[in-house]
Amino acid sequence: MSEEEAAAAAAQATIMSDAASAAPPQRPGKKGKYRREKPWDTDDIDHWKIVEIKPTDVAAPFLEESSFATLFPKYRETYLREVWPLVTSSLESVGLGCVLDLIEGSMTVKTTRKTFDPYMILKARDLIKLLARSVPYQQAIKILQDDTASDIIKIGNILRNKDRFVKRRQRLIGPNGNTLKAIELLTSCYVMVQGNTVSCMGPHKGLKEVRRIVIDCMKNVHPIYHIKELMIKRELAKDPKLAEESWDRFLPSFRKTASKPLKKKPAKPPKKDRAVFPPLPTMRKEDMEIESGEYFLSKTQKDAARLEKKKELQAETSVRKQATRQDAFVAPVENFAPRTVQVETADVGIEELKQKFVQQAADKKRKAAETTAHADQASDFIAKAPSRKKKQKTSKSTEE
Repeated sequence: MSEEEAAAAAAQATIMSDAASAAPPQRPGKKGKYRREKPWDTDDIDHWKIVEIKPTDVAAPFLEESSFATLFPKYRETYLREVWPLVTSSLESVGLGCVLDLIEGSMTVKTTRKTFDPYMILKARDLIKLLARSVPYQQAIKILQDDTASDIIKIGNILRNKDRFVKRRQRLIGPNGNTLKAIELLTSCYVMVQGNTVSCMGPHKGLKEVRRIVIDCMKNVHPIYHIKELMIKRELAKDPKLAEESWDRFLPSFRKTASKPLKKKPAKPPKKDRAVFPPLPTMRKEDMEIESGEYFLSKTQKDAARLEKKKELQAETSVRKQATRQDAFVAPVENFAPRTVQVETADVGIEELKQKFVQQAADKKRKAAETTAHADQASDFIAKAPSRKKKQKTSKSTEE
């Protein structure tokens, strides 16, 4: 290698080393070469700062028109017709247009040549969504502010049981709306429970807390636990000494105290004694005929044997049925109790017997006399109706 080539190689190596030292350091990782440090991104930049855009910041109108549409239920039609002039004027102030289609039941927002804020069309989209979900206009129009965001939480597909869903949704509202009011105060958000959705408006941090409370409430976690946790966090945030510390030791941990019942394992059935050899195969019809000798008979002999067997079965059946019929004519067995005859051993005299008959005759006459006297006394108190005898009609021939 000549001296000139060596000098050129040394100069090239020096340039490459200088370029490597001037390049920003790479982040560790598999894709570090794509994650270089940005010289314009310094620590003094607030990435969460809301940039206010003015009409003077846009030199020319947008090249394309953007639009969003959403449907609304039939019961919201009357209210939307009343407040639509207010919605139109509010959107015109930010350079947006809107259309209310009552035939299709839809609301549409779109950009115009006067639009200067590109993000405002997304705010208008959230506005018509909130109006469709029964949020009043006075509250929904606040979504156009830069520090306000919205979230619509779907809760209809979390539970299958309708009664359980209604109870947990009412639990989220609370008695006289107290639970919902507490959530709004602690999260600085507006919350509206309507049908199968929960509409909320407020800062992003508050929206995140509201979504967690609503989802947990539908999963059978009472909102009061989250409310207590938020109250403790609010008090801890007032202490600057705890700003860089973990708050886990101050927050309550709620656990279910009810232990799950132990599942009893089903008793295993006793093992059956398995035979050493497998069971014999089932005999075929041909094998059974060979064993009985019927296989070697001719067709005539088989028919005769089959007919004879059929006659035997008929004879047995007829005898059995005849016996069943004769059972109806068999007289049942009667159990007669033997009569006990008392025999008087003492001798009865003739005079005593005669005196007994005389006494019975006298008693009979006395009873008959008493009955007659009683009937005479009763007849004095009974009024007899006069007898009406029909007069015999005499013929006219006899009168003449």
